[in-house]
Amino acid sequence: MLTPPPHTVLVTGASGFVGTHLVRFLSQKGHTVRALYNSRPPAADMQSLPGVTWQQCDLLDVFAVEEVMQGVGDVYHCAAIVSFRPADKERLLHFNVESTANVANAALDHNVRKLVYISSIASLGRKTNGREITEEEQWEESGNNSVYARSKYMAELEVWRAMGEGLDAVIVNPGIILGEGDWSDGSARLMKIAYNEFPFYTSGINGWVDVADVVRAMYELMQSDVVDERFIITEGNHAYKDIFTMMANALGRKPPHIHANRWMTNLVWRWNMLKHRLTGGELTITKETANTSQNKNLYSNRKLLQFLPGFRYTPMQQTIQRMAQAYLQQQLLKK
Repeated sequence: MLTPPPHTVLVTGASGFVGTHLVRFLSQKGHTVRALYNSRPPAADMQSLPGVTWQQCDLLDVFAVEEVMQGVGDVYHCAAIVSFRPADKERLLHFNVESTANVANAALDHNVRKLVYISSIASLGRKTNGREITEEEQWEESGNNSVYARSKYMAELEVWRAMGEGLDAVIVNPGIILGEGDWSDGSARLMKIAYNEFPFYTSGINGWVDVADVVRAMYELMQSDVVDERFIITEGNHAYKDIFTMMANALGRKPPHIHANRWMTNLVWRWNMLKHRLTGGELTITKETANTSQNKNLYSNRKLLQFLPGFRYTPMQQTIQRMAQAYLQQQLLKK
């Protein structure tokens, strides 16, 4: 077991999906953690973790970021807005890019030991020719790229710029992250959809990964001598149909059985947008999510395994079984 360094570890976005799992992991490892949140306070069970101090911070406030960086050795930058709603475009671009610039600049100013930034495979762009995507991929403007993808790409540029100015840093690009969390939000919401026996499936393929593997990869890269690199983090490439089928089977529910082609998903997102504008109801599918669900994107995970030879991914079937048990347990508690 690695001995925790004596300095403070800073985690931004600590009350979010990945941040929550990361803070819990760091606490178990014996680290002193300064956990930052903005609008979403930590859950009650997170507030009493050993060695963890929670602090509210607006990452768009340069002076506030400089202040929380004092005495920090390691920085995990997890904070981001994840949204595919057209109305969130400007807010998403501004926050994801500017917050990253502020964190990177403050890390430089305070001579932190290392920064690990969690980006996304979305920042690598979308390829429609079936070619495997690697870390060497160059960004190309395309209608297949979401606003979120563009924001993460631009945020990465801020980290690369800071590296050029002397900051030791690593960027990780996880696939779609699965794990226990808020079942009404983010990728964890897919379990709720499967439980409700959503009948449709699309033709899309994407990279998927367990949240525990993302946390472990970030930690091992932080403790290593690796700098000035980025890494795709995916267990493998899986069809959306296969993921939903595994979820349904693990929950004892009926799997999806009606193929939704591109014409159908385009119709659904337009109807959903009209309904949202007329009634203010929840925007469950957008043009961007409809396109993503049909795209076949294949990602290579070889580079991380070359740099961390002992790293092993959790099989997606095992991840989904664990999620299903947690979801079903929560359903029982509600009764």
